[in-house]
Amino acid sequence: MKVQADIGIIGLAVMGENLALNLESRGFTVAVHNRTVPGVEEGVVARFLDGRGRGRNFLGAETLEALVRPLESPRRILMMVKAGRPVDELIERLVPLLDRGDILIDGGNSHFADTARRTARLESAGMLYIGTGVSGGEEGALRGPSIMPGGSEAAWPRVRPVLQAIAARVEDGTPCCEWVGQGGAGHFVKMVHNGIEYGDMQLICEAYQLMRHLPGMGAGEMAEVFRAWNRGDLDSYLVGITGDILARKDEDGAPLVDKILDTAGQKGTGKWTGVASLDLGVPLTLITEAVYARCLSAMKELRVEASGLLPAPERTFSGDRGDFLRDLEAALYAAKIVSYAQGFGLMAEAAREYGWKLDYGAIALLWRGGCIIRSAFLGKIRDAYVQNPALANLLLDPFFRERVGRAGEGWRRVVAAAALYGVPAPAMSSALAYYDGLRSARLPANLLQAQRDYFGAHQYERVDRPRGEFHHTNWTGQGGDTASSAYSV
Repeated sequence: MKVQADIGIIGLAVMGENLALNLESRGFTVAVHNRTVPGVEEGVVARFLDGRGRGRNFLGAETLEALVRPLESPRRILMMVKAGRPVDELIERLVPLLDRGDILIDGGNSHFADTARRTARLESAGMLYIGTGVSGGEEGALRGPSIMPGGSEAAWPRVRPVLQAIAARVEDGTPCCEWVGQGGAGHFVKMVHNGIEYGDMQLICEAYQLMRHLPGMGAGEMAEVFRAWNRGDLDSYLVGITGDILARKDEDGAPLVDKILDTAGQKGTGKWTGVASLDLGVPLTLITEAVYARCLSAMKELRVEASGLLPAPERTFSGDRGDFLRDLEAALYAAKIVSYAQGFGLMAEAAREYGWKLDYGAIALLWRGGCIIRSAFLGKIRDAYVQNPALANLLLDPFFRERVGRAGEGWRRVVAAAALYGVPAPAMSSALAYYDGLRSARLPANLLQAQRDYFGAHQYERVDRPRGEFHHTNWTGQGGDTASSAYSV
């Protein structure tokens, strides 16, 4: 076993442990350390070395000093700890132990603004910082995740061989890991990935709910539908595992999914995506509705009470099940296109705001393998941005424009059925509303501006005058000619 280590990892929870095993399997010697909470997490390193790490090229370190000491220079240290204050605290403990040119890599789900701040902090001290999204869950971490690095670009040549060695690869062998951009760009792209993941999961759950409540399908029947969909245009990791989940039986032979409490958890990246969209003024309606759907699911006791008090439509589904399932497949596909269009639109606006040079085709390729939202669908997104790097909205690409047009009638029938039968479908419905808004050359915002000018003298622009020229009307005859300044938040 080598005395020196190629890289150090701090954090041996699920992702850190599996990334350590992945690195070692690719020929790297890895020094491992785990932050300990007395009486709670003691002995983690020893258990790992005696368990999954036994007989392999790992160097155990019970202290940070012991972790840093055997690392080849310039040192590379991957931090897999909880986002937020723990990362800052760990950085402050590590900096005195490091030399100029050493590289810290944050592989957790940190907020992109924190990553930008930390990058500046480390660079001012003569060190380098990488903030990278890592997607793929436990299996991806072990066998090959999607990796989205950003931060100090000078560090990329040094970390590239390591990160690309452990990343997932697409059919032609291209690794799902490439430089994203400076500052917080890598973690921003990972945040948007997670937001799209929220949207995809919610859309699938709405399709499941509609199948249960309209044609009254059982879990086994729905499993076969999802498996069939996974052999077509909806081929994806999430659709595939949904078929597996619906087919799983509990010990008594009943579907396991029916025994799982309907309250969803979340770790915050979906919320961050929604907040970023509001900050940047980009409509991210589908993903934000997916976040709110999880919030509503957590209100279990209130929902149970309301279910006995609030009236519901009294209708029995009488349509053709085959026709309905074809419409539902079309609705799911079209709404997914909207989700990605909104997500890529958010990244484009962030790039303008923060001065990043994002390659959207390359980002789609990063997500083709290893990550939770991986799907054949992403190849078409890559093609769209390769053909037109300045594409303003994914829905304007000829391929996606044609596919949404083909799915449109089925999509509308599904959203209408959800409303008529009282089945909540917030993501599918908001996606359709966004699509209809985007294709509307004239929206009722003219009336909204008139209202704002009426009560607050906020002014308006006119269709018969140049853009940027603002006007105010004394609507009541008593307000005078003084107007508020015109601005947008």
